[in-house]
Amino acid sequence: MNVLQLRVKKRLVYCAIAVIWIIFPIYTIIAGNLSSDIIKGTCIPWGAFISYGAEKCINWSILISTYLVPMVTMMFLYARVIHALNTKVTSSVS
Repeated sequence: MNVLQLRVKKRLVYCAIAVIWIIFPIYTIIAGNLSSDIIKGTCIPWGAFISYGAEKCINWSILISTYLVPMVTMMFLYARVIHALNTKVTSSVS
C-alpha cells in the first residue's frame, strides 16, 4: 500500500511541477500577447483587450493562477507541517 501511495505522490509532484513551471508561464505569455497591441506606433502591453469582460477575466485568472493558488497551497502545506510536528513530536524539556 505504501508503494502505491508513494507512486501517486510522485505523480502529483511531477504534475504540480509541470503546471507551475510550464503551463502557468505559457498561459501568462499567451494572455500578454493577446492583450498587447500597437496603437499609433506605440506598443501598449496589457492594454488592448477585446472587451471589458475579457480584460477582467484575463486579469483575474492571472491573479488567481500566479498569486492565490501558490499562496493557498503554501498555507495548506505549512499547516500540515505544523500539525504533524505538534502531534508527532513530544516535548523533551523537563
